[in-house]
Amino acid sequence: MKTEITYAVEEQVATITLSRPERLNALTSTLLTELAESIEEANQDDTIRVIVLTGAGRGFCAGQDLKTVQPGMDHGDYLKQYYHPVIRALATTKKPTIAAINGVAAGAGLSLTLACDFRIVRDDAKLSLGFINIGLVPDAGAPYFLPRLIGSAKALELALLGETITAQQAYDYHLVTKSVDAGQYEQEVASFAKLLASRPTKVIGYIKQLQSASSESTLEDMLAQEIIYQSRAGKTEDHQQAVQAFLEKKRPFSAVADDRVND
Repeated sequence: MKTEITYAVEEQVATITLSRPERLNALTSTLLTELAESIEEANQDDTIRVIVLTGAGRGFCAGQDLKTVQPGMDHGDYLKQYYHPVIRALATTKKPTIAAINGVAAGAGLSLTLACDFRIVRDDAKLSLGFINIGLVPDAGAPYFLPRLIGSAKALELALLGETITAQQAYDYHLVTKSVDAGQYEQEVASFAKLLASRPTKVIGYIKQLQSASSESTLEDMLAQEIIYQSRAGKTEDHQQAVQAFLEKKRPFSAVADDRVND
């Protein structure tokens, strides 16, 4: 039984909620273990087409709960044991992931959002990398994801200054997908998740794998990968249905397709 995470499924969308609202969902070893398990559960469930990660209460996640940091603990070992399984699970899932940033996202809390495919933020939320303010380096995947999202210069600025930025600034930096008015936020997250759920999930997985490989591959490598994944995509039921819909002058993917995710 999970004690610091809630897991809910509705209309093929799995919503994983960090659930320590009294501590702004600050991260503990228990929460991180349950989070990794929940992501894997959603990943293995063929009925799930989208994963949403959010926080309970008035914040997304304030980062590591510093009250749980023991004197003399090895932060590297802690990262390896608790954080890295979560980041790998988010980064490697074939399903689209949305970080629904409903409030403050700081430190490793912000890092978690960077490992997701999309970030939708409430317009009154505040974001901060913040590690420098407690004498630590950015972690939980932030040194990998942040420069790729916003460029190395701006990433270094956020890391070294540790300043808090607004939702609008995060959007201007291309750090988040959308900044949404608080009154429309929950509806927008639900609508965006529903849109992704209506897309061809297996093909989304192929696209994610292709783009993940691109930064460390040559052109020839990627052309070879295109052949492999396009051959697979062309054999999916989603593709066949979309072609038929086009020929019949209908809109493809207007309803959620029943196509298995795992190849």
